[in-house]
Amino acid sequence: MTTALEGITVVAVEQAVAAPYASSRLADAGARVIKIERPEGDFARNYDKLVNGQSAYFVWLNRGKESICLDLTVEEDREVLDEMVARADVFIQNLKPGSIEKLGFGSVDLRKRFPRLITCDISGFGDKGALSHLKAYDLIVQAETALCAITGTAHGPARVGVSVCDISAGMTALNAILQALLVRERTGQGMSIRVSLFDAIADWMNVPVLQFEYGGHRTARTGVNHPSLAPYGAYRCADGKDIVFSVQNDREWVNFCAKFLKQPELIHRPGFVDNMQRISNRAALDKIVIDRFAQISSDEAMSELEAAGLAYGRLNQIEDVSKHPHLRRIQVSTPSGDVHVIAPGAIFGEEDYPALRPVPACGVDSGTLRKEFGKR
Repeated sequence: MTTALEGITVVAVEQAVAAPYASSRLADAGARVIKIERPEGDFARNYDKLVNGQSAYFVWLNRGKESICLDLTVEEDREVLDEMVARADVFIQNLKPGSIEKLGFGSVDLRKRFPRLITCDISGFGDKGALSHLKAYDLIVQAETALCAITGTAHGPARVGVSVCDISAGMTALNAILQALLVRERTGQGMSIRVSLFDAIADWMNVPVLQFEYGGHRTARTGVNHPSLAPYGAYRCADGKDIVFSVQNDREWVNFCAKFLKQPELIHRPGFVDNMQRISNRAALDKIVIDRFAQISSDEAMSELEAAGLAYGRLNQIEDVSKHPHLRRIQVSTPSGDVHVIAPGAIFGEEDYPALRPVPACGVDSGTLRKEFGKR
């Protein structure tokens, strides 16, 4: 845990993935994060029971937080939250659209009362527009943004295998909150931040949308092949293992043909000369590439690809990545014992990631926090 945000207090009325992602990373950076849970707890606690009887999602996204259970339909509990917000630097919420306003904690009102407060509202489709009133979960937004339409194979669309819309929204919120904290250091004023799952992942969809609007190109579902570059994808070797490799530019195409395919005449063959031609003739090109990979083992393929100066990797399964030599892990304490989670991506300084604070049991800090923030 770094201490960059030591002294910053974050109050999060949060559930599921997007808001907890943002607040957990603020906690990693040293902020005090108070997680407000409904009396029965964040429903993400019950997504599964696979990590020592706990939810994998919850363990991943809630380390370093204090947990208090509040029933915000009860005036006494709203008063506790109100006192927390009055002393907070950041207020995050991702309840169903309109819910937080009905409870008296809408960002517009809070910003009037507390000019230094940074508020962050995370929703599915934003606060305006025809769909803004809807609940929106990850797969729904993947479908609405056409992410599913470009994911999968020729046989049909697919969901991206992790909650990419939630995670993207959480990353976007985190980035915006950090910017707002910097602005407040200069101006003394907080600000209102609004992040939607739709906006966050729509930004990631810029390439296929721009290709369609300006070039009339429709991104095809290509499984584990790249939709915009060829050859770039997974190919099966003689030992039954799949290797992924990439040709990114003309120099690599020359090396690939001459050193790996052993067919330098392909370099200038009509239909294969540049990437756009190769994309249009992917089937013919793939036949040549598939035949070559089928003649050699995966170890031989990787050795020859490396000698040719090309990027390559294995098409791993979860069990493979769980023991990957590059996978960094860090220990986190949970109510059911220590868990070794995958470490955050950033390494600060020369040391690997230091210790993280524990994952809280549901409402474990309720008594202490009620005493701290209750009526005096």
